[in-house]
Amino acid sequence: MMKASQIRELNADEITTRIAELERERFNLRFRGATQTLDDPLRLRVIRRDIARLKTIAREQVLRRTDGNMTGNAQEKTQGKKAGVAGKGRG
Repeated sequence: MMKASQIRELNADEITTRIAELERERFNLRFRGATQTLDDPLRLRVIRRDIARLKTIAREQVLRRTDGNMTGNAQEKTQGKKAGVAGKGRG
């Protein structure tokens, strides 16, 4: 299991490579699990969560590279969620 702090030390290419490695391992484990009993079935869960963690941090890095400035639709969507949508209340 990779910790978020370890992942944040990696650059974008290393994260992409690690995601590909884990997805390949996950595929192999799923395939093997369909044909025989796995020695460590919980490894699938760990791999799935590591992939999600890697993708989340990769997305954070992309957003950070854009200086965190949100423009266009992304900003409007965020503001709509915070303020709520008029006409959707009960009453």
